[in-house]
Amino acid sequence: MQSALYVALSAQVALSNRLETVARNVANMNTAGYRADEVKFAELISKAGQDQVSFATGGEMYISRQGGSLNKTDNPLDLAIEGEAWFAIRDANGNLSYTRDGRLKISEEGALQTLTGQQILGTGGQPIALDPEAGSPLISQSGDIIQGENGVVGQIGLFLIPNEAKLTRKENSAVVSDLPAIPVQVFDKNGVRQGYVEGANINPVREMTKMIMISRAFESATKMIDTSNESQEKAIRELGATS
Repeated sequence: MQSALYVALSAQVALSNRLETVARNVANMNTAGYRADEVKFAELISKAGQDQVSFATGGEMYISRQGGSLNKTDNPLDLAIEGEAWFAIRDANGNLSYTRDGRLKISEEGALQTLTGQQILGTGGQPIALDPEAGSPLISQSGDIIQGENGVVGQIGLFLIPNEAKLTRKENSAVVSDLPAIPVQVFDKNGVRQGYVEGANINPVREMTKMIMISRAFESATKMIDTSNESQEKAIRELGATS
C-alpha cells in the first residue's frame, strides 16, 4: 500500500478527533465557566528506503485554561473569579473537583452549594454554612462572607491548580486535577467578584470557522485516499496485463 494512503488515513483520524472537540465546544458555548477542549498534534516520521514519510498522531486532548468573559447579573449569589484560580466543590460521595462556575444557592439547612447541589468549600477544604434567614451575604474579593449582624461567617476558598497538572472533565464545567491544588493566600492576582458569572472561554465564530476548515481538510484527505486507490488499481491492471 502506498505511503500516501497511510498519511491520508492518519490525517483523517487526527481531523476526526479535532472535529469532535470543536463540536463539544460549540455545544457548551453557553455553559457558565466552561473551559474549551483543545488538541495538540505531533509528527511521526517513518523512514522507508530513502524516503521519509510524515504521519500525524491522533492528537492529545487538553482543557484550555484561558479565562472567559465576566457577565454582570447583580445576583449576590453569583460569583466570578478574576485570575487563574478555581472554586473547590465536593459532591455527595465526597469526590473533590474544581469549577469556575460560581452560580450558588443556599440550601434549606444553610449549606452554600452550587446550583447542582455540590458543596462549595472554604480555604481549608471545609463546607460553608450560612443562616438561611439572615438574607443575602456580602462577599469580598478575598472570599470573606459577611451576613447581616453576624459579621464574617466564612470564607470561600480559591485554589490554584499547577500548570503541569492534567485536567479531566466532571459534570457541567467542573474538572478534576491529578495534582493537589494550592489555596490562594494573597489576593492581588486572584479574587472573587460578586454579582458576576463567568461565561465559557469559547469564541463561537472561531469555532465555526475551525469546523469549516476541518471539514475541507477531511475532504482533501478523502480525495488523497481515492487517488491512491485509483493509482494502485491502475498499476495492478497494467502489471497484470504485461505478466
